[in-house]
Amino acid sequence: MMKISLFYEFPLPRPWSDGDEHQLFQHGLDEVEAADKAGFSTVWLTEHHFLEEYCHSTAPEMFLAAASQRTRDIRLGFGVMHLPPPINHPARIAERVATLDHLSNGRVEFGTGEGSSVAELGGFDIDPADKRTMWEEALEVSIRCMTEAPFTGFKGEHVQMPARNVIPKPLQSPHPPVWVACTRPSSVQMAAQKAIGALSFAYTGPEALKDRVDGYYRTFEDEGAPVTPAMNPNILAIGGDLSMMVAKSDDEALKRLGTGGGFFSFGIMHYYLTGMHTPGRTGVWDLYQEAVKEDPTLAYGPGRGAIGSPDTVREFLRGYEASGVDEIILLLNPRSHEGTMESIEIMGREVLPEFIERDAKAVAAKAIRLAPVIEKVEARRRPSEAPLFDETYAFGGLPTGKGGKFTAGEIPEAMAEINEGRVKAAQQEKDAREAVSSAGS
Repeated sequence: MMKISLFYEFPLPRPWSDGDEHQLFQHGLDEVEAADKAGFSTVWLTEHHFLEEYCHSTAPEMFLAAASQRTRDIRLGFGVMHLPPPINHPARIAERVATLDHLSNGRVEFGTGEGSSVAELGGFDIDPADKRTMWEEALEVSIRCMTEAPFTGFKGEHVQMPARNVIPKPLQSPHPPVWVACTRPSSVQMAAQKAIGALSFAYTGPEALKDRVDGYYRTFEDEGAPVTPAMNPNILAIGGDLSMMVAKSDDEALKRLGTGGGFFSFGIMHYYLTGMHTPGRTGVWDLYQEAVKEDPTLAYGPGRGAIGSPDTVREFLRGYEASGVDEIILLLNPRSHEGTMESIEIMGREVLPEFIERDAKAVAAKAIRLAPVIEKVEARRRPSEAPLFDETYAFGGLPTGKGGKFTAGEIPEAMAEINEGRVKAAQQEKDAREAVSSAGS
């Protein structure tokens, strides 16, 4: 069994011309619409900030909302949304995820993450030592905001929020499937322990991935204790070796992909490990092109992604299917848009059908196989520590600042103006009636 999905970072190499960003998103919408018709399982969209050239996907809910209106079946995944409160407040997360769930008729996958680049953590003034705790608190609060009516409040190290009824609630009940980004084996284990899905980076091929998949399900059965109302025991694979470009022949696929196939991996190295970046000045694509000249294998090709003819890609995907992974996400690195549209069409016609058929049967078998395991995991669920709702609690009145200083003078001024207008209108109406009465007599 294995679902096959697409992953967007929206890379945009320099040099930039007017209209390039506009075209980037319009092309993306065309491709997602084609992917829906082709039978891809999910389109996953990352959220990153300040990673110019490498990732222009800074507001995934906006793109996914647009895509929801041009598609019918494909699921819409945050891959991932950053949960640290300085980036996204948990109540706002709940509101946006729930709204998208309604717009899409219940197709949201809620992927979450901590953030890890200096560009992002530093840009939002987040101490890297705090990001795991921030994620844990924000996950709890955002899910509680989606499911409690009302949310009864939370006082943590990084999140403090009073009772409020966060609306709307998601269409999927009790909430969309929850995932977490896993860059290390220990993160995969953590996802299994929390009984949520693992968005697992896989850079070493399908053979090593099998151990990670087996470890996830072993940990889920032995140690899993749900932290969300709905469990999501699934693991998927994403990684630099999973770029996609399919054509009639291997040579044609390579031609349409160009040198862009390794840009995802290079961007990770640049922004997360080895690069020094000057905002608005450093040319990431230029650095990548120079690196490819020195080592052409950085650009990837058949055998290092779903790149090549349908036969080549089919065999590549079967190798990952054999690992037991539940889903594989194919990256769309810088490439030809026209080539990608044809690639999606070929995938839908010549590659996906056999995987979709096998996956449907395997999902049913997995549900039967996991039923007793899920019952065992459910028994480990810890009692909720959410405070009881104080039925006497209410809010209202005018906002005040520190020390009780009044800070909302515009409200009474506006109300006074409204009341003055009402009085004036009432007087005009009275004068008009009296004038009519006088004329009649």
